Amino acid sequence: MIESVGDVSAQRPDLQSKYTIALLPGDGIGPEVMDAAVHVVNSVTNLLPNLNIELQAHEAGAQHYRQFGEVLPSKALEACREADAVLLSAIGLPDVRNADGTEVQPQMMMGLRRALDLFVAVRPVKLYPGVPTPLKANTDIDLVILRENLEGLFASFGGGCVVHDQVATDSIVITREATTRLSEFAFLLAGRRSGRPSDGKPTVTCVDKANVFRSFAFFRKVMSETSMAYPDIQFEAQYVDAMALYLVQNPSAYDVLVMENQFGDIFSDLGAALVGGLGMAPSAEIGPKHGLFQPSHGSAPHLAGRNIANPIATILSAGMMFDWLGDKHQDHIAKQAATLIEDAVIRTLQDGKVRTADIGGTSSTSEVAAAIADHIG
Repeated sequence: MIESVGDVSAQRPDLQSKYTIALLPGDGIGPEVMDAAVHVVNSVTNLLPNLNIELQAHEAGAQHYRQFGEVLPSKALEACREADAVLLSAIGLPDVRNADGTEVQPQMMMGLRRALDLFVAVRPVKLYPGVPTPLKANTDIDLVILRENLEGLFASFGGGCVVHDQVATDSIVITREATTRLSEFAFLLAGRRSGRPSDGKPTVTCVDKANVFRSFAFFRKVMSETSMAYPDIQFEAQYVDAMALYLVQNPSAYDVLVMENQFGDIFSDLGAALVGGLGMAPSAEIGPKHGLFQPSHGSAPHLAGRNIANPIATILSAGMMFDWLGDKHQDHIAKQAATLIEDAVIRTLQDGKVRTADIGGTSSTSEVAAAIADHIG
């Protein structure tokens, strides 16, 4: 998703880029990997003097709920609304729950998504040099999973129905408006990428269960209709069960995969498993005005305070944030920052000297952050 925008020396000295970033460090390993990402961001801003970033940290999450009885304070939510972007770390603790027994993390995330109209979740699945994969062949992996973020089965969040402790139901919701804007996002994204690794052809693949459910048949229909406006992008569709097989057998055959949120929730983790695990899986949640960026992993409380968590997913998420800011504001300096971050991650992984245990190393969280920051410098 991140494209090169030239050398640092090519910047216009008269151009200033100023952004306010709301930081939500969260729970468990969240503050540690957030500190690592901030260290890298600071290295980028030191190298790019015309990039002015104000970082504002706010408390939210399970620990805040435990202390104060609210998972997403109104002050934090308002700060996210006013910021140019949100960088979130990891939210949730398994022993901190609502009165009905559910974890507080989904409540916070759905609250942010709805308040900021973050209609699409973007999950890059990219295998970086030297990162282990369970696949023995076809390891040229560079695809993106897009999830409709507010509808699908997740539209039942906070709803659903349980009758006399005997029957439980949740409803799936698919609308033309939401599916159209998701589809348009997918085709525009495919047009900016270099195409699938196998042949370089930009391709959007609809993943559904259209052979069984009317809702998914409608989802496919709307995507197909939208594809007519993008003749240069190849469009195809696959059933979700078959797609699970194909993604493991030949991931290089895919470029942009589009699906309903529940399917996307599952496929995002499958994709992460192919490219080194959740510690290598950045993500973004995008709306018409707002963008939120976070690692795909959870808070991993058993690792908290030990300085051993992999910070790369959070660091790459910060890179996605700059890439999005660059696109939104036509800002080549922000695009430059995105390129610097991803290139530094690649060089660190290629060196092979500094990496955390989950990808075959023995380094600490802070050592990985320092190595990436050094490569930026």
